[in-house]
Amino acid sequence: MTQIKLGLGLYRHMLTDEYFEFARQAGCTHLIVHLADYYSKQIVTATDDTSNYGESRADEEIWTARSMIALQQQANRHGLIIYGIENFSPADWYDVLLDGPKREEQLAHLKEIIRNTGKAGIRSFGYNFSLAGVWGHQKERSGRGGAFGTCFDSEKLKLNAPIPKGEIWNMTYAKGDGTFLEPISSQELWDRLRRFLMELLPVAEEAGVELALHPDDPPMEGLRGMPRLVWQPELYQNVIDLSDSPANKLEFCMGSIQEMTHGNLYDAIRQYGGQGRISYVHFRNVKGKVPKYNEVFVDDGDIDMLKAMALLDQCGFDGVVIPDHTPEMCCGAPWHAGMAFALGYMRAALQMLDKGLGESILRDKTSL
Repeated sequence: MTQIKLGLGLYRHMLTDEYFEFARQAGCTHLIVHLADYYSKQIVTATDDTSNYGESRADEEIWTARSMIALQQQANRHGLIIYGIENFSPADWYDVLLDGPKREEQLAHLKEIIRNTGKAGIRSFGYNFSLAGVWGHQKERSGRGGAFGTCFDSEKLKLNAPIPKGEIWNMTYAKGDGTFLEPISSQELWDRLRRFLMELLPVAEEAGVELALHPDDPPMEGLRGMPRLVWQPELYQNVIDLSDSPANKLEFCMGSIQEMTHGNLYDAIRQYGGQGRISYVHFRNVKGKVPKYNEVFVDDGDIDMLKAMALLDQCGFDGVVIPDHTPEMCCGAPWHAGMAFALGYMRAALQMLDKGLGESILRDKTSL
């Protein structure tokens, strides 16, 4: 029997009984949740008093152990387990990313968040150590049958648009002064990540929580005048080599890795799954690579998804796979339909592994 778990990712406004019921009905046993719902409101205007840390400090209750435990219990009542939390709020750690004056204060808050995560029995905390963040995606009818999907086309963007001071990860946390962030070197960004991990990993390890780094999305060497960390598959190894802590893991986004120009996804699964370093997986398919690509239905892209699932199983991966993004289908519930389609495919793939068909899939000459 495969140990891979089927999950669903839910944003903060989706953490309701109705969405939990949907996840369970679709066959999920686990959830990856967002507590900072800045995806639905990416530009947040904070007060001039930045000691409030913008939106997140105004709603700090979500990060308490009491709140996390209550959410875990709510999920449990529906037969679900919250496996991971995805992303700190930029308002809570902008000076950790920028190496600014509030770094130590914010880092102390992050440590408390990780301790509370462990108290709630949540195994993983995903993060994206980036200044520009996930930026520049568009929506088009690029999916099969004209379905709305996410895409990236660098020719439609000003890739070097500078980041205003007071903004990080597409979020405004303080009133700007009309100037922009000074560019930094790639080495400086790696040094900031190393310091972050050296200070947070011992806390995570003690709390029983894995810190899982998402690769850069879009995976470009630089964006908005700033360097990126993991924009090629081999750079994930640098993250692993920073610390041998068992809490130092990867949020393995298959779509982002497929969009990269070096190597291939299957070798990346073997390399990082073989080291036991994958915490959870964004099971997403795409067509194309940077500088232009489209996110597509799970069965309709450049990745042989059955082969990818079989390789994860072969590596002994026992974490959660979630659909991440998927095109929206033309009906009264576009998001639900798109997710249900992806989850049905994934559940069937896992049942194939349960029937011992993984080796047959990997031997199949039609697999890429």
